[in-house]
Amino acid sequence: MMDKVDKRDRATQFRLRLARAMQDRNMSQSALARQIGTDRSTISQALTGHDARLPGAHVVGGCAQALGVSADWLLGLSDRPESAAALTAAALQLNEAPRALVDERIFGWHQEAAGYKIRHVPAGLPDMLKTNEMLAWEYRPHLGRTTVQAINASRDRLNWMRSAQSDYEIALPLHELYCFAKGTGYYDDLPASIRTEQLDHLHALTTQLYPRLRLYLFDARKLYSAPITVFGPLLAVIYTGGHYMAFRDRERIETLSLHFDTLVRQAAFTARDIPNHLDGLRRLVRE
Repeated sequence: MMDKVDKRDRATQFRLRLARAMQDRNMSQSALARQIGTDRSTISQALTGHDARLPGAHVVGGCAQALGVSADWLLGLSDRPESAAALTAAALQLNEAPRALVDERIFGWHQEAAGYKIRHVPAGLPDMLKTNEMLAWEYRPHLGRTTVQAINASRDRLNWMRSAQSDYEIALPLHELYCFAKGTGYYDDLPASIRTEQLDHLHALTTQLYPRLRLYLFDARKLYSAPITVFGPLLAVIYTGGHYMAFRDRERIETLSLHFDTLVRQAAFTARDIPNHLDGLRRLVRE
C-alpha cells in the first residue's frame, strides 16, 4: 500500500521537481510554456505557488513530455525521473553476440557483477571450464590463425573472473556431458584424447574451486532452459545465438533467477555429485 502524502507536501514536491527538470534541460519558463501551449503565467504559478493546488493534467503531462521526465515523477508517485518509454528501453537491450572467444561485452558484465553470485546456463560446455585444446578444436574453424592469441586472451580474462570474489553456479543439461564423453552429435569428430583431458580438467576444477564453483546437471526431459546468465541482482541475459537479450528490470531478473533455482533444486546431479559422475563418464570415452 502506498504511503499517503499530504496534498501540500505533494504540491511542494511537484514545484521542486519541475524546477529541477527545467534546470537540467536549461529550459526557461517562456520556452516551456511555448512547448506545451500555455501561458508563461501558468508555469510561473506552478513553480511559485504556495497552496496545495496542482496544475491540471494537461499541464502536468505537457511539462513531463517537454522535459523528458515522467508525470509520475513530477507528482511524487515515482522515484525514477525517466519516462516509461525510457525505462522500457533501458530495461531491455538487444546486443549482437559475436562468435568469438574474446567478447568485451560479456567480460564487462562479469566485471560489473564482481562480488555477486553469477548463475549460468551455457549453450554447451562453459568456456571458462574448457582446456586450450578443446577451445582450439571448437573455435579454429571460425577464428583461423588467431586461435592461439584469442585463447591466451580469453584465459587471462577467465582467470580474472575466477578471482573476482563471485560465486559461480553453472547448470547443464544431463545429456550434454554424456554426449561429450561418448563423442556423439556436436562432439562427433572430437578426438578421445581431448575428451579425456577435458573431463579430467572438469574434475580438477569442480573439486578445487568448490564451493565457489558449483556445477549442476538437470534432466532436459523434465526441465528445459535456454542459455541464460544472471549477474547477481544487476542483469539477466538470454543468449539467442546471434544476440544477447539483456534485462535490467528487477522483475525479469528475479524471474530468471527463480528459473535457475528450479534447475538447481531438481538437478539430477548436484555439485557434490559431479566428481564421481565425471569419473563414470571418463570410462565411456573410447579411442
